Amino acid sequence: MKIPVEKLRQSLTIFQYCGRAIELVWTTDRRLTIAIALLTLITGLLPASIAYFGKLIVDGVVLAARTGLASDRLLALQYLGMEAIAIVIQSGCQQGMSLCQSLLRVLLGQKVNVLILEKALTLDLAHFEDSEFYDKMSRARREASVRPLSLVSRTFGLIKDTLSLVTFGGLLLNFSAIAVFLLMVAAVPAFIAETRFAGQAFRLFRWRAPETREQQYLETLIAREDFAMEVKLYQLGQTLLQRYRQTFERLYAEDRNLTIRRSAWSYGLGLTSTAAFYLTYVWIVWEAIAGRISLGDLTLYLVVFRQGQSTFSSILMAIGGMYEDSLYLSNLYEFLEQPIPTQQGYAQWGPLPEDGLRFEQVSFTYPGNPEPTLKEISFQIKPGEKLAIVGRNGSGKTTLIKLLTRLYSPDSGRILLDGLDLQAWDLEALQRRIGVIFQNFVRYQFTVGENVGVGDVEHLEDQPRWETATEMGTARTFIESLPEQFQTRLGKWFRGGRELSGGQWQKIALSRAFMRTSADILVLDEPTSAMDAEAEVEIFNHFRAATQDQMAILISHRFSTVRMADQIMVLADGQILEKGTHHELLKAAGTYARLFSLQAAGYQ
Repeated sequence: MKIPVEKLRQSLTIFQYCGRAIELVWTTDRRLTIAIALLTLITGLLPASIAYFGKLIVDGVVLAARTGLASDRLLALQYLGMEAIAIVIQSGCQQGMSLCQSLLRVLLGQKVNVLILEKALTLDLAHFEDSEFYDKMSRARREASVRPLSLVSRTFGLIKDTLSLVTFGGLLLNFSAIAVFLLMVAAVPAFIAETRFAGQAFRLFRWRAPETREQQYLETLIAREDFAMEVKLYQLGQTLLQRYRQTFERLYAEDRNLTIRRSAWSYGLGLTSTAAFYLTYVWIVWEAIAGRISLGDLTLYLVVFRQGQSTFSSILMAIGGMYEDSLYLSNLYEFLEQPIPTQQGYAQWGPLPEDGLRFEQVSFTYPGNPEPTLKEISFQIKPGEKLAIVGRNGSGKTTLIKLLTRLYSPDSGRILLDGLDLQAWDLEALQRRIGVIFQNFVRYQFTVGENVGVGDVEHLEDQPRWETATEMGTARTFIESLPEQFQTRLGKWFRGGRELSGGQWQKIALSRAFMRTSADILVLDEPTSAMDAEAEVEIFNHFRAATQDQMAILISHRFSTVRMADQIMVLADGQILEKGTHHELLKAAGTYARLFSLQAAGYQ
């Protein structure tokens, strides 16, 4: 008995989300929630009243036909009018509930999406580089916007149907308690089957989240403009579309098998309810023939039993549906309750500004990787100094920048700024000190000014600062040639957008880094890879003049720019091979000298 009891406990535990869903709906819009609750209460009480008015009408008609009195005919018509008023009220309440639910569905969908996005903003970069986390977020976003309202609607529906069933049961008890028992028992098998299949459908939903994400990714590859050129050039379209179809067919086959089994069981067990109804039907008709109940009673009991059976079945289906909704809501709350990294530091400045930036024996390994990406890295940059980092792809250059910006924390060793460990800094204060252009910078489908302004969100709309930043980033000249200059929309996703060349985009990204006027550390990760040699020299001459008092870290494969740095550091397999000035490294005749000679030979 231990396993069934445990399964029952788990099934009951999942209903904890009913209260949380009601709280979520309540905080979304209290007036709409109250309106739905009141309309539910009225709608739940009306069916029994309408059925009872039907009995009074039939009995009144029989009485009027027998006596022929005008008063009896008028009474029958009065009952008919009262039933019509009740039906009008019921119809109005149902329409009102539908209206409130439609409005609440939109508001709730927005609220849930905002909750998910707000949560995403609190998480570390490591979460976004974890495929399991993406599956969790994908499951949370799918159906999360409809399930809370569905759960609340079912809860209110359960209350409504319970009220109706109580009134139906009260009327039916006048006929027989056995009929009430049959009413309830007949719907149980279908409820058990529905709940069982709801659990299977949910397990299937959780299991195949990666395949669903892959299907969405294939859609993106086929339909997005930034992939279109390569997809067409390499004639990948049909291959990707075929893979998309295969993924769909595999998912559809699983859905189809479950749906067929669910439908077959529902139909078979539904026959149980039908058989119970007609057995009771025969019984009621027999009692009417025997004269033990009136024709109005016959009408009342048949209507009450039929509607009561349907209502009790709805109650059980609502419970099964609530169980299914709660299963899906568990995905949402599993994501929302993902542990948030706690703020470790609160410092706004360090005790030794003249000490600059220092790495001390820093090592780091990405989660799930067997080998460390960085191994005991140590170096120092003082205010005004420029450090260049060179090395093959995968040597750890970008990882070093992620540690500096505290997107990750070292496994061992320390990183200090102004003599204070980065972990002791307030994160926002630290990141305001750093201006970064990443190699894979974002090309926002915004205006030119906004693309630059995102470098300092507090001055997003500050045009004078845009102008200064683009002057420093050497983007001002080509921006002034655009149709609407800083108001020109970039990219092709929206109407009127204008696409830039790769070099122009890099100048925009470089200007973005200069938006942070408070930044005293500038990090440039391959900032000129899409530019010609002349533009590159112009940018770095301008860069050195504009950042005389700032620390700068330059990552580049081009030695014509690297040689301008005060220090050059060569990384290989996460370790420092060499460190020194350009002339010192050439004299040492090591890796740097060999790479420099190879690149210089290409220009001869």
